[in-house]
Amino acid sequence: MIKLAIVGRPNVGKSTLFNRLAGKKLAIVDDMPGVTRDRRFGTGRLGDLELELIDTAGFEDVTDESLEARMRQQTELAVEEAQLILFVIDAREGVVPMDELFAGVLRRSGKPVIVVANKTEGKAGYAGALEAFRLGFGEPVSISAEHGEGMGDLYAAVLAMEPEEEAWDGEEPDAADKPIMIAVVGRPNAGKSTLVNRLIGEDRLLVGPEAGITRDAVSVDWDWEGRKLRLVDTAGLRRKARIEEKLEKLSTQDTLRSLTYAEVVLLVMDATHPFETQDLTIADLVEREGRALVFVLAKWDLVEDPGARLKEFIERSEEMLPQLRGAPVIALSAETGRHLDRLMPAVIKAHADWSTKLKTKDLNDWLKLAVERHPPPAVNGRRVKAKYMSQIKARPPTFVLFASRADKLPESYRRYLINSLRQSFDLPGTPIRITVKAGKNPYDEIITDPVKAFQARRRNARTPPTK
Repeated sequence: MIKLAIVGRPNVGKSTLFNRLAGKKLAIVDDMPGVTRDRRFGTGRLGDLELELIDTAGFEDVTDESLEARMRQQTELAVEEAQLILFVIDAREGVVPMDELFAGVLRRSGKPVIVVANKTEGKAGYAGALEAFRLGFGEPVSISAEHGEGMGDLYAAVLAMEPEEEAWDGEEPDAADKPIMIAVVGRPNAGKSTLVNRLIGEDRLLVGPEAGITRDAVSVDWDWEGRKLRLVDTAGLRRKARIEEKLEKLSTQDTLRSLTYAEVVLLVMDATHPFETQDLTIADLVEREGRALVFVLAKWDLVEDPGARLKEFIERSEEMLPQLRGAPVIALSAETGRHLDRLMPAVIKAHADWSTKLKTKDLNDWLKLAVERHPPPAVNGRRVKAKYMSQIKARPPTFVLFASRADKLPESYRRYLINSLRQSFDLPGTPIRITVKAGKNPYDEIITDPVKAFQARRRNARTPPTK
């Protein structure tokens, strides 16, 4: 597999090419320059070549403490990691001074470079592609990433520079366990990227005081005490009424898509004002998606009287989100590392609870006690009878309850059963689903069919009584 970084100045089509090689829309694409800010990883193919792709932010000639300078550092890290560089230019604009400056940076890296003249559809891009010779990296490859033109020429160029495979040492690699998918979500500027960087121990994600730095959902593979994890940092979620720009709408869609594929969700909140309306909305969405949830109170070093405040926050979460009662609340400071060691044990426990499978015997023993403690209410003078229960799937734990008059079981009793399940089997805060079904009556079909009813009466008349 070739590790390939796609680099260039802003708005030359790097993310479009990344999506083209990945075979799906992984990166957000928009006409506005500077959409991509962090490095984004993915896998793809070019013909029979397997690729490990790195999408990067647009290269800017700044070295101060600004956001653009930090984006440049992310691009330089991608160049260091890659085996092969695709240096993308906009053929319609030709070679501009920023391209020449970046070419010098790439030459000093010592990495093999292929110049890709993008947007060459039509006559407008032909002259610009010819200008790319003066960058000093040999013949450029003319493509249109948007329309898929020139991919054959790009394949030939990459194949010619394919790095040699490392010698096989005769040992088979260990089968990799599937990583736990962890989505890090929250409002803008809550400290999501800072938390991920602190966990993995490197400045992998772009951070700063500016709200809304993260736009794409960026995944980071990480190993914690032998457990493989994949952390997905997401763009901040604001109230729908405040989302006006097209780009922010795309970022929001990307974040919501990450929730769909997550197994555990870290809801990161600013501890100075947590559990605001938008936090509660996100938590409710996570529960409806059926994902395990861990509340994270970030910036805990800024909170006065932390003991009393934590107790207050836990009580508020259970009051405002009764459907998630018992979900872990971890107060920490990613900046100082305080209480950071409490987070991953809570994540692993939440994932284990979310994946739990209960034995049918244990489940029905519990059901018998739960019904004795609090019988189902009578409806129209007739009581609903809970018969038995079984688990039909995990992730999240999903059960089916067979009962007489199933359609009459009140929602309040279903909630009682869910809360009792959580308490009895130590599943705090885990989303639990219970479907109530009526057991099939074998005489229903006979009663509704007069011919079969007559035949049944004749059979019963001929059957001798049992002693």
